[in-house]
Amino acid sequence: MIERDEVERILPHRPPALLVDRVVEIEPGVRGVGIRVVTDEDCDGHFPGHPVLPGVKVAEALAQVAAIVFLAGDETRRGKPVYLVGLDGFRFRRVVKPGDELRLEVKVEQLRRQMVRLAVSATVAGERVAEGEILATAP
Repeated sequence: MIERDEVERILPHRPPALLVDRVVEIEPGVRGVGIRVVTDEDCDGHFPGHPVLPGVKVAEALAQVAAIVFLAGDETRRGKPVYLVGLDGFRFRRVVKPGDELRLEVKVEQLRRQMVRLAVSATVAGERVAEGEILATAP
């Protein structure tokens, strides 16, 4: 398990841009599962009176777990940026609200030097929220 303080040592992101509370499963360079407990602040301004986590933040949270999986196994890269290059085949299946615990699962499909392609999915209480593929690079 990787707690929030270690997440901050691995990723350069800081609140409010940091969207991973902890990582509960990790095989560096292979797969990982992160958790985000969605807050009111995460949803600020998105449908006032009916707060919903924007889909772009779900995708960003998945990309951050992907970056942790990519960076965790390489001490020389810790704290360096991983850039999102592409989102492929993304589908959003249900809304995410404040108080939901978002489970963020990523699995490396292809790794070539500084480029990584991952299959990703997000769930709340076992129900699929989003899925797709992420392509990222760490120059």
